[in-house]
Amino acid sequence: MINKLKNKKGHPDRYAKRCERGFTLIEILFGVSIFVLIVGALTLFSRNIWIYGSYISTGLNDSNSGRATLKTMVSEIRTASTADTGAYVIALATTNAFTFYSDIDSDGLKEKVRYFLNGSLLQKGVIKPTGSPLTYNPVNEKISTLIPNVTNIPIFDYYDKNYDGTTPALSFPINLSSIRLVKITINIDKDPNRAPSVTTFSTQVSIRNLKDNL
Repeated sequence: MINKLKNKKGHPDRYAKRCERGFTLIEILFGVSIFVLIVGALTLFSRNIWIYGSYISTGLNDSNSGRATLKTMVSEIRTASTADTGAYVIALATTNAFTFYSDIDSDGLKEKVRYFLNGSLLQKGVIKPTGSPLTYNPVNEKISTLIPNVTNIPIFDYYDKNYDGTTPALSFPINLSSIRLVKITINIDKDPNRAPSVTTFSTQVSIRNLKDNL
């Protein structure tokens, strides 16, 4: 066959060379195409794995943070009692802030504890009583951020001694002395445009030292 493609001088015909070169180029292009497809598929797969992993991680972090925060809030609110200055158990009760007195560090002194929403941040403020006689100086308040990306208001609802599980929450402005139970609801959404969807945490706690019919 090669002999047929040679010219009179014994050299391979130019047409044969073009055929050989064309066939090799096709193989290369085909191979490159397959390689690009494989790389693209692997890249897409890796991206999806990363995204799903990020979703799962975000959801777990939100869940752990929410549960831990609610557990602390319930413990501290439940043991709320009269301040060391003689002030009433509850100092403030609004839709996005709740202030009360409780010995949260078991040192024998009742701290003034404030849970409040600052923008999308659920924060906690603590004032230890100082001086003689004891006072709660706002300058001494230590504020920490508990949960970011909170999307709901109200986060606090309040109920009186008649609460039976279906009774409507007290309307504002609230008579502080009527409060017997506090319901806490926290919605967390790191990015409204991406999964996971809103994570909701909700619980209710009665104030032990004010408890009567509950």
